[in-house]
Amino acid sequence: MNELFPIFLKLDRLNTLVVGGGNVALEKASALLRNSPGASLTLVAPMFREDTLVYLKDFPQVILCERGFEFSDLEGRDLVICATDNRELHVGIKKACAERHLLCNVADTPELCDFYLGSIVQKGDLKIAISTNGKSPTLAKRIRAFLEDVIPEEIQEGLEGMEAVRKTLKGDFQAKIKALNELTKDLVFRK
Repeated sequence: MNELFPIFLKLDRLNTLVVGGGNVALEKASALLRNSPGASLTLVAPMFREDTLVYLKDFPQVILCERGFEFSDLEGRDLVICATDNRELHVGIKKACAERHLLCNVADTPELCDFYLGSIVQKGDLKIAISTNGKSPTLAKRIRAFLEDVIPEEIQEGLEGMEAVRKTLKGDFQAKIKALNELTKDLVFRK
């Protein structure tokens, strides 16, 4: 059973460290920045791939430190993502994160992760995260592609309408839920 608790983080309010400068680091950093373009990221690596540098040039708040990881890099962080090919380094960083009560994700190593980066579907303000509990990122990507296809682009208009209605509702929480359920019972996704 998947016992993960899904949350949506305000990354522009958190300080995230990505250890690595290669393909996996680019994948992780770009996932964070696609979903939160104002995210505060620092990447630390002895070298950065050219495509990583090209992608990150559009994000002036991202700090690049071209050197090896130092444990002092963990100071002031809220999240840490390890994305190198050095398992021994990852194990050491994970241990140091646990001692500091920092959440840590170690790419492609579920047993060392406190959290996973799910596959994300976004249409306007609607955002859906998909997790397979680390078992099959490929399946999560296929489900994402399916949902991107079936959720209409016009969903944003519906969200804005529902927000306007919600603001006008009176009564206690249960009465508001009942009214919103009544309004949305016939909502069907049409392609």
